[in-house]
Amino acid sequence: MAHIETETSLQDPIRSFKPPPTPPPPSDLDLHDKSLYFGRELSWMDFNDRVVQLVEDNTMPLLERVKLAAIWSSNLDEFFQIRVAGVHDQIDAGLTEPGPDGLTPSETIDAIRERVVGQQQRLEEMVLGTLFPALSDEGLRILSLSELSKSQRKALGKRYRRQIFPVLTPLAVGQGRPFPYISSLSLSLAVLVCDPQTGEQTFARVKVPTEMLDRFVAVDDSPNTFVALEEVIAANLETLFPGMEINAHGFFRVIRDADFEVSDEADDLLQAVEAELRRRRFGEAVRLEVDANLDPGVREQLREALDLEERQVYEVDGLLGLADLWQIYGVRGFSDLRDPPWTPVTQPRLQGKESEHADVLAEMRRGDILVHHPYDSFATSVERFVEQAVADSDVLAIKMTVYRTSDDSPLFPALIRATERGKQAVCMVELKARFDERANIGWARALEQAGVHVVYGYPGLKTHAKCILVVRREGDGVRHYVHIGTGNYHAKTARIYTDLGLFTCDEEIGSDVGDMFNSLTGVARPLENRKVLIAPHGMREAIIEEINRTVAAHERGESARIRMKLNALVDRRCIRALYRASQAGVEVQLNVRGICCLRPGVKGISENITVTSVLGRFLEHSRIYSFERNGDKHVLIGSADLMPRNLDTRVELITPVEDRVVRDDLLDTLDRSFATNVWAWKLRRDGTWRKREPGDEPRSVQRELMKLHAARASEGAQAESP
Repeated sequence: MAHIETETSLQDPIRSFKPPPTPPPPSDLDLHDKSLYFGRELSWMDFNDRVVQLVEDNTMPLLERVKLAAIWSSNLDEFFQIRVAGVHDQIDAGLTEPGPDGLTPSETIDAIRERVVGQQQRLEEMVLGTLFPALSDEGLRILSLSELSKSQRKALGKRYRRQIFPVLTPLAVGQGRPFPYISSLSLSLAVLVCDPQTGEQTFARVKVPTEMLDRFVAVDDSPNTFVALEEVIAANLETLFPGMEINAHGFFRVIRDADFEVSDEADDLLQAVEAELRRRRFGEAVRLEVDANLDPGVREQLREALDLEERQVYEVDGLLGLADLWQIYGVRGFSDLRDPPWTPVTQPRLQGKESEHADVLAEMRRGDILVHHPYDSFATSVERFVEQAVADSDVLAIKMTVYRTSDDSPLFPALIRATERGKQAVCMVELKARFDERANIGWARALEQAGVHVVYGYPGLKTHAKCILVVRREGDGVRHYVHIGTGNYHAKTARIYTDLGLFTCDEEIGSDVGDMFNSLTGVARPLENRKVLIAPHGMREAIIEEINRTVAAHERGESARIRMKLNALVDRRCIRALYRASQAGVEVQLNVRGICCLRPGVKGISENITVTSVLGRFLEHSRIYSFERNGDKHVLIGSADLMPRNLDTRVELITPVEDRVVRDDLLDTLDRSFATNVWAWKLRRDGTWRKREPGDEPRSVQRELMKLHAARASEGAQAESP
């Protein structure tokens, strides 16, 4: 039975915001008309709304819903730090021209606010009214001080004096005491104190030191009972202001502009990035969250001191900074409140025999290998590939790109060992990877000190490509062994992001990747690639050409279809090409996790385009591009989404997948993604997302791939056993 799609029963208060006007008939419309495009910022807000819907889904385990509430909050923080800050910059610059969606910057800010307020209210009600009580029933309690026993409050008071009080610093505002700088994302108490002798009232700020102390304080005799740190501090304010009267207090939180630009003409890129990081903490405030019970006068004082408009102030009737709920999710035990555990398996061709590790390079010579994380292990594929290359005396060079990586990554120490063994080791470290700049600077310095050739990127571009190149001496020449991925070389995210990796010895792909590294480390004009697509030189044009070829095949009467799985679809030239394909009658299926600016279902324009979005326990992060023409299926994977930043201002890499078995595996993933009806949504013409209902046949691409890969690994192990 086909799955049943029904309107979601969730009543979202943000629906009062009117989406861009419904497009007129196609005879009156060209493909540049703004009504054909959704706004990037509001489309992102729709994505975060889908996260809220998962928090509201009572079929999910309790702690997974708590985790998703934390993800919603951290998502929103980054959104304000970067995207909303950018829109405010447009307003400050006096820009009033409507954007691609027909909204001016000021109208966009108002629309964002309306959606944030609606989502925030739903989340607060769900966390405080449903999740916390349900967790309490299971023995994991987040309580207020008033709910503790007298002995528990007394013990907590002793701990306050011993562990918390010594790290607090009250900062009063008054004559000779200017309003203190408040760092981004920090939680604070606003306190009104009064001198009982003079009657003089003073405002003071106390920072809640969540960088040093847990946000939720465990109660001594009940380790699974917690109280919010700010509440403990608020209950002991008299210790910070001895002899004074506490007239009022409340909580607030500031979000600042965290984006920055580094001049391409900087003499030392590393020093320039470090300098900008120091400036980041002083970025302009873009959002003020305040306790709904905060004194109105204090609220106004905060707003004025931070130079904010009223629409930039958000009242929160509950906990501020829900991203700290990660601590609750991390409490040990309570396995029945979590998703069943999943351990990534070793790809069958990389399993090896008995206790021996597989010879990754030998397997690559036999044919291409596809790994799909987190179903396949990152450690037994990517990390083992590099480790074997380091140990192989015939390997002459190892080159890799790094955009984001984990602090404990074994890949960097492996490069250092390669240098010590006389191999050429090259690491392209992107210093401008947002929010990972400090970590990348630290690794870059360590690698340089060990003798690794470190390159910091191409002027004016971010290097976002994910690839490793191993050059091995074989016979009277060399062979290139290449890994090309859709995700970062990050062991931790490889366990929670779905990403693909292709291992290949294809001569032309290897030569293309080698040319890319030479271009990044040296000085060269872009070469015409043999097989791979590399941005910013021709990737957009190549994707559009693939679309046009598919249209031409359809017009010749051949079977034709376009399918794409990606994180974001924003680029208008690519969207117009997809519109033209739809107009020609080509079926276009899009699976877009996050932002989608294409409007499907417009008669005469996009009625042949469907857009779906899938969320789940893993973050869908892989990119697959498939163009089917008369039985021929041209499939590509890589690092790039169809966004102007990916196509114009980043070094990106997409590779064709020509091995039939590997290609069919990717097409199977597409089939399962489009068939998913659990935690899946369909984008409608009016810009709303309709949640799919499983009906009698629930389908989940993530659950199915977990089962599939576990079965494959088991079969592979049995085949290798004597």
